[in-house]
Amino acid sequence: MDRVYNFSAGPAVLPEEVLKTCAEEMLNYHGSGQSVMEMSHRSAEFKEIIDTAEKDFRELLAVPDNYKVLFLQGGAWTQFSAIPMNLMKNKVADYIITGQWAKKAWQEAKKYGDAKAVASSEDKTFSYIPAVNDLPIDENADYVYICQNNTIYGTRYKELPDTKGKTLVADVSSMFLSEPADINRYGIMYGGVQKNVGPAGMAIVVIREDLITEDVLPGTPTLLMYKTQADNGSLFNTPPCYNIYVCGLVFKWLLNKGGLEVMKKENEEKAALLYDFLDSSKLFKGTVQKEYRSLMNVPFVTGNDEMDKKFVSESKAAGLVNLKGHRSVGGMRASIYNAMPKAGVEKLITFMEDFEKKNA
Repeated sequence: MDRVYNFSAGPAVLPEEVLKTCAEEMLNYHGSGQSVMEMSHRSAEFKEIIDTAEKDFRELLAVPDNYKVLFLQGGAWTQFSAIPMNLMKNKVADYIITGQWAKKAWQEAKKYGDAKAVASSEDKTFSYIPAVNDLPIDENADYVYICQNNTIYGTRYKELPDTKGKTLVADVSSMFLSEPADINRYGIMYGGVQKNVGPAGMAIVVIREDLITEDVLPGTPTLLMYKTQADNGSLFNTPPCYNIYVCGLVFKWLLNKGGLEVMKKENEEKAALLYDFLDSSKLFKGTVQKEYRSLMNVPFVTGNDEMDKKFVSESKAAGLVNLKGHRSVGGMRASIYNAMPKAGVEKLITFMEDFEKKNA
């Protein structure tokens, strides 16, 4: 069977040339006679892999020297706990609720202190980003938390919130490395890699050094202390070695394409094609207010559940897979991450045009 166009929100599409390199090196990495899957994380070969991955990641995002880059097990959800455990010195944190993942992170943080929802867009099914210029930030807040791109609902922040001097923590899982970012605006930027960077099972945490201390909440597990991981270069225990290797190949792929400015331009072009079609369609409709639309995740509906099911079924048969919307909202969703080629978006639009003619 030929490869399909995979619109999954995560685990998601990876660059084909990265997958080919993985296949070529599966049994024998660079003449070592072994796979990276089998390799000791203390070996010289793996040290080169992880050091190169960090160097390339820093280059892509222009990460300043006073930030650590950590490759950690557990995906983004583990960070929902690690963040309050490490940062809640005053036992106070403010959360902006713009989707299920911000809400879940907030609910987790409430186990460790006074986590407050200072703004929310739940009143309109998370179809917009609330105003972030004059939020009721608590003067004792240890940090302000956002999910910058909302995978399920297809919204993104057009501007970062005014945290009134408090540390900004951002989950960027579904927009990771899709465009440039000013790391200095964040105390912590982190994301699960399975949406736009690599295989499932790992998070990358970019954290400002002054936030890395031994002053953590009592009972914080050793592995969830940022200081444990930072002091040991993400090698305190056996790391997710193969994930780091694949992510490193993706970083090289991005650098070879020209970096994140080039990637942003490509992503804007792909998103514009799909949104322009949705705006002109008589059958399909986007669900997000225009000014908050994500470049990565595009939810849409026909307004008829049976028609939605028919579309998902027939699109799969046409080699356009994983277009079913998240179970909590239904409808459809096209995740058009970095590795989704423009040709994939064009084929989706052509299929949607044909489906509309037959079913309108």
